[in-house]
Amino acid sequence: MSAAPPAPVGTRAPVSPVAAEVRVQARTEDGLAATARVEIRADEPVFAGHYPDFPIFPGVCVLECVQRAATDGDAAPDPTELAAVESARFAGAVYPGDTLSLTLKWRRTDAGLRCDAVATTERGKAASVRLRYESTGGRR
Repeated sequence: MSAAPPAPVGTRAPVSPVAAEVRVQARTEDGLAATARVEIRADEPVFAGHYPDFPIFPGVCVLECVQRAATDGDAAPDPTELAAVESARFAGAVYPGDTLSLTLKWRRTDAGLRCDAVATTERGKAASVRLRYESTGGRR
């Protein structure tokens, strides 16, 4: 078995606490809105230590799902880099077996791009998140 080649100097391989795949479902033609889904399976590694007798998907993992959807090549309006989590409000728990539905809306600002996102489950709103991004250059 051979080891994976090292990442080029100056780059880092992506690291995520979330094993689930974030799937962008749709994107508007102007690129300023998108929807995504994440199936939260019971075998997510974070459930092992996060309330083992009553597992809850951690809020930071909900943020990670939003970030991954926002920077997916099919969702972001421009190549972007996260500059700040401006706000995150958690409204409901996410449990094993839930489907996390994400709605993302982008707007251009003087500083770059802002992404407002809402995460919901079958029971209703789980979180609302505002992320600020800086353009890495090049428009699609």
